[in-house]
This record gives sequence, C-alpha cells and structure tokens, in this order.
Amino acid sequence: MAQLRSRRRLALAVPVALSLTASLGFLPGVASAAPLTSAASAASVTEDGPNLAYVVNTSTDKRTIAAVEKAIAKAGGTVVITYDKIGVIVVHSANPDFGAQIRAVPGVQSAGATRTTPLVAAGTTDVGAADYLTAEEAAKVKAASADVPGSEPLEADQWDLRAIGADKAAKINPGSGKVTVAVIDTGVDDTHPDLAPNFSASQSANCVGGVADTSEGAWRPYTADDYHGTHVAGEVAAARNGIGVAGVAPGVKVSGIKVSDPDNGLFYPESVVCAFVFAADNGVEITNNSYYVDPWLYNCVDDPDQKAIVDAVNRAQLYAQKKGLLNVASAGNSNHDLASDAIVDTTSPDDSTPVERTIDPSECFDLPTQLPGVVTVSATGVQNLKSYYSTYGKGVVDVAAPGGDRRYQLPDTPSKDGRILSTMPNGQYAFLQGTSMASPHVAGVAALLKSTHPWANGAELQRLLKAQADQQACPESYDQDGDGTQDAVCEGGPKANGFYGAGIVNALKAVK
Repeated sequence: MAQLRSRRRLALAVPVALSLTASLGFLPGVASAAPLTSAASAASVTEDGPNLAYVVNTSTDKRTIAAVEKAIAKAGGTVVITYDKIGVIVVHSANPDFGAQIRAVPGVQSAGATRTTPLVAAGTTDVGAADYLTAEEAAKVKAASADVPGSEPLEADQWDLRAIGADKAAKINPGSGKVTVAVIDTGVDDTHPDLAPNFSASQSANCVGGVADTSEGAWRPYTADDYHGTHVAGEVAAARNGIGVAGVAPGVKVSGIKVSDPDNGLFYPESVVCAFVFAADNGVEITNNSYYVDPWLYNCVDDPDQKAIVDAVNRAQLYAQKKGLLNVASAGNSNHDLASDAIVDTTSPDDSTPVERTIDPSECFDLPTQLPGVVTVSATGVQNLKSYYSTYGKGVVDVAAPGGDRRYQLPDTPSKDGRILSTMPNGQYAFLQGTSMASPHVAGVAALLKSTHPWANGAELQRLLKAQADQQACPESYDQDGDGTQDAVCEGGPKANGFYGAGIVNALKAVK
C-alpha cells in the first residue's frame, strides 16, 4: 500500500459554515426552500444504481436533523450514523439520484457521494516501498549506536532525531504521559515492543465506515502490509526502552484511529469525520494526519459531491479544534505548489478511473491539510533542503520537518539511508520517506510543547511551533538533478516561505 499517494502517499453548523467561508473563500450550500417532491418520494423504488456512501450536512438543530433523516429515508437512503454535534449524517443509498434529491431538501446545506465506486461488504503519503532492516544491517547499526551513551540500539540510523535536537530534548523532558497524539491512519500495532509502553488503548478505535469500533484490537492494521500507521506512531512516540528506535517524544502517549478501507486501503471522508470527532471526544491533544482524504487529491467546491466532502471533514476537524486539539497534516508528495494559479491533477478519483483535470488551488483543496487551522507540514532531508517530492506553497506550508530524501540527501550513518527509520508491525523496523514521515515529527514536537506548556490549546501550540522553529531561507538554487532547470521555486523570506513555512521544527527548543 505504500505508494506515491500515501502521505501514505474535518449549535456548530452556522459557525462552521462561516469559518469555512471566511477561510476558504466560498459560500456554503444554500438549501432550497422547495419541499421534498414526489420525485424524491419515488426514489425508494428507484434503487437500481450502485450502493454509495454519502455525507449529508445540515444544522445541529435537533428538529432539522430529524426532518432531514426522514427525507433521507424517503429518498432511498439509510442513515449509518448522525454526528448531531456537527450536523453531519453518513448515509448509504443505491438511489442514483439520491445526492441531487437530498440537496433539494429544506435544511440540507450540502450533500454528496464520498466515493465513485460501490460499497463492498466489509490513502497515505509516503513515497516508495518500505525497506526493512535486516539482521545484518541491524547489527551494524547497533554497533555504531553503542558508541553513543544513552542511545537506543538503532538510533545511529536516526539522523532525523539529531536534525531537530530530539535526542538532546529527551534528556531534558521526554514528554508527559498525560499528552496523547492520535495517529489517524492505517492502524497501529500496539504490540510492537517500542510502542506498547506508550500506547493508549482507551483512546483508540476503528473508524472505518464512519462508526467508531473500540473493541479490543480494532485499531490494529489488517495485515503487515498496512504498516503506514505503525511507522508513523513510532516516529511520534517510540519508547526509549533499550530495544530499537526512539520517537521524537518518547514519553508521551500515542493512540491509533484506523480509517483505511480494508478492500482498497483508501481513506474515505466518513471514516475521517469519525476519527476527528472520536479524538476530540476522548481526551486526545494532538492528531497526526499523514494522508489525504480519498477519492479526490483535491476537492473542488464547484462540484456538489466534493463540496460536501470539504464541508463534512472541515466540520469535524473544526469540532476537534474547538475542543482544544491541534491537527497536524502532511503537505503531500506531488511537488505541487499549492500557492500557484493552477495544478494538473492526474490521479483523481483514485477509487475508479482517474481523469486529468486542471484545478485552481484557491477553489480545490487537499484534505485535511488545507483546511483552516490545520498545521501543514513539508518534508526535508538531512541537508535541511526540501525533499524532492514534497509539496510546498507560500502561505500554505506552516512548518517543515524531516521526511527523508533517499535520492539527493544521504546521511553519514551506518546504513547511509536518507529516509526515516521507524517501527513496523510484528516487531520490525523499516525505512520510509514522505511528508507522511515529516508530519509525525511535528506532532511529536507539538506533544513536547504541550508537555512543557500544559495550559496551551491547539491554537497556542501552533503559535509556539512557528515561534520556535529554526528559520530556513529559500535556497539560492533548487536544481536537484543538475539538469539546469529549477525543480521547484521557493518564494518568501527566511521568516516565512513556501518551502519551509516558519522554519524547521526544533524539539530541543520545545522543552526549554
């Protein structure tokens, strides 16, 4: 599953709509004043289309929600779950006209399908396949690590920790066990010896399909191939216990909220909505989001289905923010400039047949990273340069962090691998690279800041992240492959630019 798309590759309804309008520059859908017509009533006998999942967004007024739920049934829909706190209803329907019909119902602010292929019985941001550490390689790394007192056995290969001062920070404050980072991802293998000491089962769940399952082990990956979330979790909080690797914040708690579909590994909107609400309602302080919401790399608000997806996910993540959470997300691995006038997307929808389209980044959004209040993270390599794949954009990227670069930035470590070494299912370890790997470094630093400043809410943590980041100016040249052409253009000064935002996060500063 680890492919380019993975990074792998959110009484509230009115304020949410206003926030979305102000921050993203478009108006929420206006519900028609027309009553449900006979055409909608006939929908119950027109269920001859594919069975699709939908999100229906309305106000949080109980009577309005009840009326909309009745209209959903009349239009041939089945309510899976209603998030009345944010006015989001997850629905399944085989009525091919369900979306159009339900959008005409009074009280419905937006509604649309969350996928382009049928439901079957019951996506991330890393680049390339994982390379597992062999026994012979591990022995070499352990020998090098032994030369540094207090190091974990495999820490000699963790150039990323040293790049942001996390090794030194751990000696001052490894983070508080009262702080939890929820990894919204493919699941977390909490039986891994480096993760078990810090894992919080009570704050973990399986949110696939939109309904949280908190039964024992529901948060674990389906198979060893669904390793992305376990790798991310280790980067955040692998314990310093003398076993393998260390996380940026080895003393904080980490939980797993699984959102990847078991059949295709995609991260559908209803699952992500569930994850943000679950995290907010279960005492989580920080969420890490190393993925984009499928099936669209960019959701364009001039399309009713995609607009509904933006609305639903934004409501959920804003709900988490209002509860004091900080949401951290990876910028993406397409080397796109999110501050440009146009981007060519050739990958969407990724659950059926992609079509090439040119999108306007001011009207089409990568979720959740471009939603208001979410910390957008770009990736760097060992030389503190933007990684060749990392998406960027002035005014979009907030901060940068090590995500790895095996092509142009190779470290002087035992394995000489420019990627990030972390935990994998079944007690293993592997190298991965991507903005998927950069985001958990920021989530870990945010957890250290929360440990140092327990009074800080999500907004204050974001301010502290930017204030304590090491400013990084735009490079004079970014011709990585030496062909005489700039591979990306960095705009802005050292205090704020498109490659690094406010700078590269610093774990040591976070604990001082």
